[in-house]
Amino acid sequence: MSEEKETMEAYEKELEQSLVKVKEGDMVTGTVAGISDTEVTVDLGIYSEGLIRLSELSHNPRFSIKKDIAVGDTVSAVVISEDDGEGHILLSKKQADDILAWDGLQAMMDEGTVLTLKIGGVVKGGVVTYVNGVRGFIPASQLALGYVEDLNTFLNQTVEAKIITVDKDKKRLVLSVREVEKAKKEQERQAQIARIQVGDVMEGTVETITGYGAFIDLGDGISGLVHISQISPKRIQSVHEVLKEGDPVKVKVIAVKDGKLSLSMKALQDADAPVSSAKEETFHYKEDGKAATGLGSILAGLHLDLK
Repeated sequence: MSEEKETMEAYEKELEQSLVKVKEGDMVTGTVAGISDTEVTVDLGIYSEGLIRLSELSHNPRFSIKKDIAVGDTVSAVVISEDDGEGHILLSKKQADDILAWDGLQAMMDEGTVLTLKIGGVVKGGVVTYVNGVRGFIPASQLALGYVEDLNTFLNQTVEAKIITVDKDKKRLVLSVREVEKAKKEQERQAQIARIQVGDVMEGTVETITGYGAFIDLGDGISGLVHISQISPKRIQSVHEVLKEGDPVKVKVIAVKDGKLSLSMKALQDADAPVSSAKEETFHYKEDGKAATGLGSILAGLHLDLK
């Protein structure tokens, strides 16, 4: 009875599948059942198998039908013909990639996802890579923190990049390696700042002068501000009275807050100043009787020799 029930359920499932109809434009999902040099066969679990020809597999010109897809892979594709004349449903993975990819690309940009990508070509003004089968462009200005003289040095290299522009209508995808490098450098800078303590004495160079103080370059991408009130023990009207850009200076860290350093030159000058102590003047005199502190009493006790 159990075997009969299982047979009936299998029959009903096959019947349901035989009744499923697809039409052009439908998105379907199946499992790769076979691969040849020119096409991929997809088991759609319905009345007919799907067929993806090589020209409809990927936008990536470097795509390899032997290396980049395997039997058992799950693929999504768009129906481009209900029957190729031989009982197969013709499919396009490229069209499905177009539909699915752009939403995914937008999500990646919104989430700031860092992608590991291979540079596949060099074009005017930048390089080309592919993200989920979609052609992406990395401008030369976004390839590194500094100036890139020869774009060809990036060809076939692996880079980490973030998506900075997604335009589905214009099929425009722009990425940046520079943004990833900037983020890494900022993390390193914050880690270095976290190791700096209030009271540390550091050496640096005057980088920029403003109306309210001077920014000091402390090296390794770290800088801090010496407020005008912390430049000199004397009151000054302008930073330029004491400093000019390029001057080497020694500073003391007086505050670390939100990844920013507040510095002081005045604190070091105050510490180096000699300690002055007021000494009381001592008078030596003789007096018969009790000690007195009044001026009249002191003068009265003086013996002048007028000879």
